[in-house]
Amino acid sequence: MSKEDFSPVADWYSGRSIFITGASGFMGKVLVEKLLFSCPKVKYIYILLREKRNKSPEERLQQMWTLPVFERLRTEHPNSFKKILILTGDVNTELLGLSEDDLLTLHQQVNVVFHCAATLKLEANLRDSVEQNLTGTKRVLEVCKNIQKLDAFVHFSTAFCSVDIEVFEEKVYNSPHDPSNIMNVVTWLHPEALEKATPYILDQHANTYTYTKRLAEQLVAKESPNMPVCIIRPSIVTPALKEPVPGWVDNLNGPMGLIVGGGKGIIRSMHCKGELNAHIVPVDVAINATIVAAQKLGSSTQRPKEVPVYNLTHHGSNPTTWSELVETGREIIYEYPFDGQIWYPDGNIRSSKFVHNIMCILFHWIPALLIDGMMFVLCQKLFMIRIQRKVHNGLELLQFFTTRDWQFKHEKYFGLKNYLNDYEKKLFYLDFDGETKKDYLTVCILGARQYCMKEPLSSLPRSRVQAKM
Repeated sequence: MSKEDFSPVADWYSGRSIFITGASGFMGKVLVEKLLFSCPKVKYIYILLREKRNKSPEERLQQMWTLPVFERLRTEHPNSFKKILILTGDVNTELLGLSEDDLLTLHQQVNVVFHCAATLKLEANLRDSVEQNLTGTKRVLEVCKNIQKLDAFVHFSTAFCSVDIEVFEEKVYNSPHDPSNIMNVVTWLHPEALEKATPYILDQHANTYTYTKRLAEQLVAKESPNMPVCIIRPSIVTPALKEPVPGWVDNLNGPMGLIVGGGKGIIRSMHCKGELNAHIVPVDVAINATIVAAQKLGSSTQRPKEVPVYNLTHHGSNPTTWSELVETGREIIYEYPFDGQIWYPDGNIRSSKFVHNIMCILFHWIPALLIDGMMFVLCQKLFMIRIQRKVHNGLELLQFFTTRDWQFKHEKYFGLKNYLNDYEKKLFYLDFDGETKKDYLTVCILGARQYCMKEPLSSLPRSRVQAKM
């Protein structure tokens, strides 16, 4: 390898072992893949995995390895699979549910921790969200404090835990509530009483996800004198720009759900202020920043006085507004339509909640009633009202993000680019300013079509014919 092709970041990971929670999630999969591909001399990657849906952790890992996200590893570095080692456990269990042997392995072998595990459900009740995002983080911290040679602990938060702050800087903010008190309250308070108290506890937060993520940051910051920690705050994470597969996505959270719902003709109206920034960041860009931030923290000879925090947003740099996302997305869907469109895709955004509600009655609920009525007459299974109820609830939750003017500082995040040499700027690319919005949204839509909707590109000719009917 020539000096021009040398990466201090990748080299730093050589011989180090990594522990990842949430490795089976969207960002977790991309993190595992990128570490194995671009830091090939990493020693081991330990992943916390539990039994789920009657599948053992081993079966889940085998199934995960067959996904398109690991295709280039299977082709170019097939033996890298042997570096992924399972630690059977769960963040919802004391000591993460790890056996004594696994705890010993973790404490003696691991050098870097990426804590990705979280519930991303905006509709989750407070008890579940606290258990997963807050108490779960506490358990991970308690276990990792005993790691003998810990170089970096990276906690995944969110850029949207800033609801009560006008301009969200890259630092840890105190919350009006003590995390320990909240964990205690949800433990002893009766579920019905907790449900009634939840709106008062959340205050300005519209959901339990952003609230508990804000509190978890305080837990992490509290441990900074005892261990090297940093916090990553992604904004809205969208499909991969380039790696490991352009357009890779395994969920329909956020804008992708809106685009697919609109592309299928189900969503005809959305309450949103179109001029506002959508604050999207491709998953591979976010993961590259995470890997670099961990290396920067771990290679530092002195512990930072303040917890390093990185707002992974592109506020003010190549911004994409909600109007641009919807309009450009509609153009692309006309060119690359989805299979089984219920209605011609022609929805729009409305800044007025009153107008949006009227449009929902006319173009969401009435058509749903008519379709289910027809299905009832034909003695077929009813489905449209159920779908529209989910769509309605999802849109209600999303308007918290689509009607606010979020302001972020991101100097530390952008500064990571200057930390890299020229070769690393390609290996761990941290921006997508060179991509046109239409090109990237095309990649996103085709990715959602293939990987979420399971609609192969070979079906496009048929879908184009159906869309014209």
